[in-house]
Amino acid sequence: MIRTMYKSGTALAAVLLAQFVAPAHAASGWGELNMPVGVTELSKKIYGLHMMIFWWCVAIGVFVFGWMIWAMVSFRRSKGAVANTAMLHSTKAEIIWTLIPVGILVLMTVPAARVLIDIEDARNTELTIKVTGYQWKWQYEYLGTDVGFYSTLAHESNAARQLQSGIDPRSVPNYLLDVDNPLVVPAGTKVRLLLTAQDVIHSWWVPDFGMKKDAIPGLVNEMWIKVDADKTGRYRGQCAELCGRDHGFMPVVVDVMSKEDFESWLAARKAAQQQAALAANRNPSIS
Repeated sequence: MIRTMYKSGTALAAVLLAQFVAPAHAASGWGELNMPVGVTELSKKIYGLHMMIFWWCVAIGVFVFGWMIWAMVSFRRSKGAVANTAMLHSTKAEIIWTLIPVGILVLMTVPAARVLIDIEDARNTELTIKVTGYQWKWQYEYLGTDVGFYSTLAHESNAARQLQSGIDPRSVPNYLLDVDNPLVVPAGTKVRLLLTAQDVIHSWWVPDFGMKKDAIPGLVNEMWIKVDADKTGRYRGQCAELCGRDHGFMPVVVDVMSKEDFESWLAARKAAQQQAALAANRNPSIS
């Protein structure tokens, strides 16, 4: 009977393991289970800290459980071990198993503090953008220029999300993760974001940047990003704070361009907004 139970347990464990492993490999391998490295200077530092602490925890786990298993095997009853019922107090042992964890935590604190300091160090930024959250859109203002615009859910996604729209959301590229006006930043440039909100608390988040920061009414939060020079492209995120009925329809999209392309885009955007302002002044009914 014991043999039958053992075989059944082994078979069940094999089935469960197969169910867990197969989808992971089918997706994109075990790398999907870990924290993403990201494309910014900060995201790489955060990932490095994460992996360092992870391997420290693995080593601690192997040591502790290895010691426990060794003790249970070596001092089992079948080998003639007799339980110590006296439970004598050992001040020396208590000091040792208190100081060792404290020392480990202190060693972990040093690299963690360094990364936290780097996260808050927004000095020497080359570009500052004010980000304002609304229900349910973002406003981006490039400080020191006349460039500013709103970023809302793309028309295709907005149409498909309506009840009884008749549109299959799977037919819409980047459903609920696309906007009409993405934020544009230059690669290889330290960009400071000043975040606030007009109505309720929002949270600006792009996973590949490794950073998330709340946008709070009446308060200006600060964060910075510096995308690697060779990581141009489009990156997507979402509002990460439950901000109301349409919280799920408030994506964040960032276009990362080379410095030269960004300067051209900024000049073109500035000229277009100036033309629109002149047209509105000549014909007030347009606005």
